Amino acid sequence: MMDLKMPLARRGFLTTALGGAACVALPARAAADSVSPPSVITQPARRWGNEAGPAFFPDPDVLAIDPSFNDLTYFAASIKRIWNKSVWTEGPAWSSEGRYLVFSDVAQSKALRYIWETGEVSEFRPDGYSANGNCFDYQGRLITCEDFFRRVVRFEHDGSVSVLADKFEGKGLNSPNDIVSHPDGSIWFTDPGYGTNISEGHADEPGGPTNPDGKIKWKIGRELIGEIGGTKRQQDHVFRIAPDGTLKAVLAEKDLACPNGLVFSPDFKKLYIASTPAGPGQKKGGDQAIHVYDVQGDTLTNGRVFADMRFHGAQMNPDGFRADVFGNLWCGVTGPLGLCGVFVFNPQGKLIGRIRLPQGCSNLTFAGPKRDHIVMCSGSALFMLQVGVQGAAPS
Repeated sequence: MMDLKMPLARRGFLTTALGGAACVALPARAAADSVSPPSVITQPARRWGNEAGPAFFPDPDVLAIDPSFNDLTYFAASIKRIWNKSVWTEGPAWSSEGRYLVFSDVAQSKALRYIWETGEVSEFRPDGYSANGNCFDYQGRLITCEDFFRRVVRFEHDGSVSVLADKFEGKGLNSPNDIVSHPDGSIWFTDPGYGTNISEGHADEPGGPTNPDGKIKWKIGRELIGEIGGTKRQQDHVFRIAPDGTLKAVLAEKDLACPNGLVFSPDFKKLYIASTPAGPGQKKGGDQAIHVYDVQGDTLTNGRVFADMRFHGAQMNPDGFRADVFGNLWCGVTGPLGLCGVFVFNPQGKLIGRIRLPQGCSNLTFAGPKRDHIVMCSGSALFMLQVGVQGAAPS
């Protein structure tokens, strides 16, 4: 009869052995003075990039709150910083066919691409138009939320670009933020007002909530002719674009204020949405909780709080997230140093694990040929960690 405890025993043995080997790599005095390996919260703090030094296993910033989290991680993996030349990274999406990661630098209006085989980061498009969220649909086409134009576009296989949504009921959108695809061909996205400012899109025309006295020259910044999209901030919405192109508001601001990240459960029966702080020109924001809704066709019902995001006395702010194949939610969070990074919840809403980062995490996705690496957008940087589970959605 097979001993079912053997894999765990082997894992424990290798963890100890490899951890010891890493410790031996330290100078003798450092090894003697150190009680634990350097982490995000030690003094001096953990270093990254070329100054990272030897890796420790398990990684001191990958924290199991519940033993079940250990089944979702890989003991011999260390968090790595793979890019650090942006201002504000967002919208990671993995192309399984192309084996590259698309991501956005919203503040610098850059669309970038990380090549898996070489680790090179290159320009993906000449101008990202302050793009935020990205995703690939079930036909492998890239869909992007452009803050500057306040629209959702799709890049077709022949190289052309289709505008999927830029108006609702005759009024311009705010700034589409995060976006996910559904196997039925529909696209779902959030539309808060975070791109209605100079830094991440463009301000309103004179008289709008983000430019009430008209002093901001809202049209400058792009050498374009014609309308630049959404001229005044509207109320927040969560939208669904049907396969035939019909745009429907599935939630309004009265239902959920400042909707941000969103993701389906693996069976597409639930939709998780983050409610975040007030955006530009908005007096009242969301409750900074993750909400979950039942999906019935093109309708959301039975909304309730999935996680209130209170942790160690602090109100954390959820942003973008992804689900793994078992239905666990990997959520980027901002908040105090030592608490911010990634929170992992099981399908019942229990916090089971954390990944500490030196800055808050705006968004993340599963990447790699096996889709078993988490890539995390954290301020100016991208961080990567190999895990022991795969992502559920295409990107």
